[in-house]
Amino acid sequence: MRRRPLLLALAAPALAAAAPERLVYPQHDPGRRPAWEYMVAVLRLAIERSGGAYELAESPLPMTQARVVRELADERGLVDLAWTMTSTEREARLLPVRVPVDRGLIGWRIAFVRPESVERWREVRSLAELSRYVAGQGQDWPDYDILRANGLPVQGTSRYEALFDMLRIGRIDYFPRAVFEIDDELASPMAHGVAIEPHVLLRYPAASYFFVRPDRPRLAAELQRGMEAAVADGSLARLFQLRFGDLIRRHRLTERRQFLLSNPLLPPATPLNRPGYWLVLEG
Repeated sequence: MRRRPLLLALAAPALAAAAPERLVYPQHDPGRRPAWEYMVAVLRLAIERSGGAYELAESPLPMTQARVVRELADERGLVDLAWTMTSTEREARLLPVRVPVDRGLIGWRIAFVRPESVERWREVRSLAELSRYVAGQGQDWPDYDILRANGLPVQGTSRYEALFDMLRIGRIDYFPRAVFEIDDELASPMAHGVAIEPHVLLRYPAASYFFVRPDRPRLAAELQRGMEAAVADGSLARLFQLRFGDLIRRHRLTERRQFLLSNPLLPPATPLNRPGYWLVLEG
């Protein structure tokens, strides 16, 4: 009879070790919950394919991209992982999981414009003509530096919501957004009085990754393994198609006038030679 408590005591550490670890990711931005839900679905898929055991939780605090990066770089930070566009600076500070969570779609950009200017954009046929217009971006977003590096004028702000106000009052001429962001944003009150420009597509090589705190190398390795497995078995592509297939057709991406931009922020380790990682559209 005395052996049972002893056996239970010996089993307790193993039971505790099997309990899922809690992983905190950033709170969603206003008006962008569907895109956030896709990223969380990819995260769950990666964890499932890795065989890891984690309990996911959203941060109770809203954060800018710059704040998220600072929190991730701190071992006592408020988040354990996040998804954001890669850059050399971010990869130097954080642990990247180098499989694009969105198959590179974050580098496919269409824009909000003022409704009365839509027809003028039909005539934009070169980068020189595009450079007559001022873009708006968050000043801590990689896109801000990418557009400037390609000779395009950009106005920045620290507040995402303010970009819609800047567009409405004419301080900027267009507000480029990733294709998977723009529909959800158009449906939000912030986008009242603006329109989606139907003629132009900006494209540059870009990747959004999961980034992990530097003190969590095992987590980064597990997510890398899980993402690679999801690419190999086609489950990531199926999830992507389910979420984004209709909007890619609806916004006629293959029919738009494309401006191919360089991305000087793209780190050398970006896996551009892995075709299964990236979206390719025929047209």
